[in-house]
Amino acid sequence: MSTDGGVFRRNRTLIFFLLALIVVFGLLYALRSTILPFILGVVMAYLLLPLVDWAESKLAFKGRWAKVARPLLILLIFILALGVGGLFTFYLITAVSGSFAVLFQNAPDYVSKGLAMWKEWFETFHRSLSPAQQQQLDQEISGIGSKLGAAFQDAFVHGMKVIPGTFSMILGFAGLPLFLFYILKDSRELSASFYSFLTPGVARHARNILAIMDNVLGRYIRAQVIVGATVAVLVFTGLSILGIKLAPALAVVAGVFEFIPTIGPWLSGILGVVVALAIAPDKAIWVAVVYLAVQLSENLLLVPRVHGGFLRINPAILLVLLALGSYLAGIWGMILFPPLAALIVQVYRYVRQSVED
Repeated sequence: MSTDGGVFRRNRTLIFFLLALIVVFGLLYALRSTILPFILGVVMAYLLLPLVDWAESKLAFKGRWAKVARPLLILLIFILALGVGGLFTFYLITAVSGSFAVLFQNAPDYVSKGLAMWKEWFETFHRSLSPAQQQQLDQEISGIGSKLGAAFQDAFVHGMKVIPGTFSMILGFAGLPLFLFYILKDSRELSASFYSFLTPGVARHARNILAIMDNVLGRYIRAQVIVGATVAVLVFTGLSILGIKLAPALAVVAGVFEFIPTIGPWLSGILGVVVALAIAPDKAIWVAVVYLAVQLSENLLLVPRVHGGFLRINPAILLVLLALGSYLAGIWGMILFPPLAALIVQVYRYVRQSVED
């Protein structure tokens, strides 16, 4: 009993800090829809800060330029990022717009053929049913209109409820560039102010745990980059074998969309199939097969092996974490559960070592 009390007294600073950290994360999760733009800004600052610090150290401005060097470098990086993003968008639009023009031009023919095939299939299927089953199917089809109306009404009501939150999120994204600029410019001052606000013991634990978070997040981002690059190569290889002219552009889109969890790969796949329908309709089904094969390879091989390796989590356990994350928190769970699990393991090891010491 006394031993337990002694352990608590020796480590009460660490225990209170961990409890405060849990409360902060709980508040952030509860307010996630409102502060999402600022969380994104912190992540972007985390990615850009090493580049800004490196450029500032290499250029080594002196005199009166030293005070304005960092803001100028940040503005230059913003301009370069906008330029690269604009060039990529222009290339993508010019490359794909011609395909969409052909698709829209041939859309009436595609729709009429598709409706004819659907009608023929439905009539064949309908004739294969018994009279009672046919009657039940006809009743279900006749009720589709009312069900769709109710679904649209529910969607409208739900949309009206989320408008205030959406408006605040839009305002947050509008202020994101300014928020990111000041975070990058004043990062050293903000860090010093944060640690000076804490007691020496709490500040020591805060530095150590933030270093653990930095290590885990860095490994997670590297894993995501490798997965995106691998997917881009696989899509490019598959589409090139099929002779799709826009294979490079579609491969880049597939790699970039990997950073959009869950729906990103499907969006890139839909885009690839639509483009194939426009420029090579006879190959559209094979393009869909390529994207499905890449998606299966990613989910069953790439993500467990790459993310598991970088996060130091067994691939089997990672698959369980992804399933649990998807069930408990949807897309957010799939994004956050793997790095959070790795972070919890590392923090547990740190706490155990601190208690033993």
